Amino acid sequence: MHANTPQEADSLRILLIDDDRKLCRLIAGYLDPLGYSVTQSHTGTEGLALALSGHWHAILLDLMLPGMDGFEVLKRIRHSSDVPVLMLTARGEEADRIVGLELGADDYLPKTFSSRELLARLRAVTRRTHRPTAVNEDTPIQIGTLHVHPGSRTAALNDHALPLTPVEFDLLLSLAKAVGRVRTRENLLEQIRERNYEVFDRSIDVHISALRKKLGDDPKTPRFIRTVRAAGYSLIDPDAN
Repeated sequence: MHANTPQEADSLRILLIDDDRKLCRLIAGYLDPLGYSVTQSHTGTEGLALALSGHWHAILLDLMLPGMDGFEVLKRIRHSSDVPVLMLTARGEEADRIVGLELGADDYLPKTFSSRELLARLRAVTRRTHRPTAVNEDTPIQIGTLHVHPGSRTAALNDHALPLTPVEFDLLLSLAKAVGRVRTRENLLEQIRERNYEVFDRSIDVHISALRKKLGDDPKTPRFIRTVRAAGYSLIDPDAN
């Protein structure tokens, strides 16, 4: 393992887990001058320990690792953390990519990537974590007559409590935090993955349907949840209309 000293106080802390030491040196050498502090690990077991014991802005994770493969490392990370994970692999099969994404990877790059492509993907996955939180995470959210309370994990419509399952509440909370903007199925999966629900891509549609029924919403003329074809869902702000 090798830890590089951050060049500045607000350096983005990146954990790079890959047994290709030459590639690790190249990646670190490229990212360090750009304001990233890169820590390297070369086994799955050690990488997992580092991933769970430190605060990282993102993790670059190889699929083929000694000791524990990248899929297992990712699976265990997702049990307790939603840190962005960008998977790197020499294996380009679509099945591997899908498995990685379903386990909670934020993005996936074959090892033929260019340095500029890596940087673009890394910047994309760290945008949501490297910015100050504008409000307390427990601050209630009000959208018209709909109230969502993150702290107590309750929601009410027209002052009537909504009998939501844990998955339904987390989906509603994710949509409420992004009111007026589209949440893709992948976004929604990422938001609820850390709670270890048995949820996969298409089951999101089933949970959204159940949530709509409890909101008294008609998908054809929605008051709350709008389907965005080939994209995902968004929560409608009635005051914006």
